[in-house]
Amino acid sequence: MATLKQKETVNFKLIIIGLIIFFGIIFFVDLQPGKPEVTYTAAIAFLMAFWWISEALPIGITSFLPVILFPLLGILNGKAISNAYINYVIFLFIGGFLMALAMEKWNLHKRIALKVLSIVGGSPFMILFGFMFSAAFLSMWMSNTATTMMMLPIAFSVSTALEEVHGKAKIKTFVVGLLLAIAHACSIGGIATLVGTPPNLSFMRIFEIMYPGGPSISFGQWITFALPITIIMFIFTLFFLYFVYKPKEKIEKLDKSFFRDKYIALGKVTAEQKRVFVLFIILALLWVFRTDINLGIFNITGWSTIFKHPEFLNDGTVAMLIAVILFIVPSTKKNEALLTWQITKKLPWHIVFLFGGGFALAKGFIDSGLSTYIGGLLTNAGSLSPTALVASLTAVMSLLTEFTSNTATTEMILPIIGGLANEIHVNPLLIMIPVTLAASMAFMLPIATPPNVIVFGTGKLTMLHMMRTGFFINLMAIIVITVLTMIWGTIIFDIDPNVFPDWATQTVNIAKP
Repeated sequence: MATLKQKETVNFKLIIIGLIIFFGIIFFVDLQPGKPEVTYTAAIAFLMAFWWISEALPIGITSFLPVILFPLLGILNGKAISNAYINYVIFLFIGGFLMALAMEKWNLHKRIALKVLSIVGGSPFMILFGFMFSAAFLSMWMSNTATTMMMLPIAFSVSTALEEVHGKAKIKTFVVGLLLAIAHACSIGGIATLVGTPPNLSFMRIFEIMYPGGPSISFGQWITFALPITIIMFIFTLFFLYFVYKPKEKIEKLDKSFFRDKYIALGKVTAEQKRVFVLFIILALLWVFRTDINLGIFNITGWSTIFKHPEFLNDGTVAMLIAVILFIVPSTKKNEALLTWQITKKLPWHIVFLFGGGFALAKGFIDSGLSTYIGGLLTNAGSLSPTALVASLTAVMSLLTEFTSNTATTEMILPIIGGLANEIHVNPLLIMIPVTLAASMAFMLPIATPPNVIVFGTGKLTMLHMMRTGFFINLMAIIVITVLTMIWGTIIFDIDPNVFPDWATQTVNIAKP
């Protein structure tokens, strides 16, 4: 679950530059004569994008611009735009994050990582595998940033042990590969679940806003589609990093007892860890099997069908159910549950507001007609084959997210992609889903993702290290996402690449001003 480090300072020069751009568009640009709301929405979008990317203001504060500017400029009334800020996706994020905080509070995440490493052993290849598997698995359910921070001390202890046995010169290159493996595994694991990374949740809500009559995307559907992509990318990245960064000389493997001793040092499994782990498993199973899962060959009936109104239930309901239970189930401490209200201070509220600002902006794109306008400018893309279209848009998003926040970029781009789908009559899911996945596939630059920033900050690798491996991993990600979207995604999400669905047609008619 990728999080963004909140910046506390402000940059007044960047604030002024953003305002100059904003007022310049308002007074000197007329995108669609007779429809000033199109231009006004574009101005707001540019201002938000500039302040988000440059972090001139804290991103959570920038996210409040729609609730101020849309009513002032006559685009949407305050009540309508305020409603966009809170929805079930927000509760899905909060519930999932509270579970992550429970795992962190009782040290369950560290126990999981050390247990995996004590099993896989200490050869250079298996060390890479163990760290990558632990990081990828944990990132499916909790913060990428927290996972990276948790894995680094373990990685440093492993590298120190290797240095003591073999000398720094022999394993210097391998340590670089190990750090990159942790960072990249966090990004790769995050795409597998809806709560694994914020862009996935952004897609859920923006798609629902743009296509209220469209199909509901369940947790089970998403993981069934995205997990194969995670597995393929995991295997490729593991072997690629090992090939590039394996020790130049043959070294003896680190005995499994190294990790076993550290695991034993944690002490016995506590009652709290057992209870949190059970609730974690229940949460995952409830998410995965809530709705029917169509695997093409057979169908798995979802548990929600036992209720009179299964359509009333969503993944946010499940997340908050388990979150509430975490506050009820007692710990061994007197009068204290597994979670207390104090822990909510650790919730990344700036991300919650970022979601809300993106959802509000998406609503403004649609209601003002800006989404349709931009989609019309991109109609030349309609001449591409479905596969070429998916590959092109995935590549563009993969490049953009190297330089900007993946969440903020997703919030900006998805409404435009939706408008494009409407104009060229392509199933919106066919291009919105791969673009969403591409937002998390950024491996080349330190600024691309929080895990990249963290490992780069150790001072043990250079920009060149990250770029020379990241380029090929990015390229592989574009290929894998494109191929699996066209082959597997079309089955899971019932997409016909050559058919524009009725629910999208109806939405286009509603959305047009």
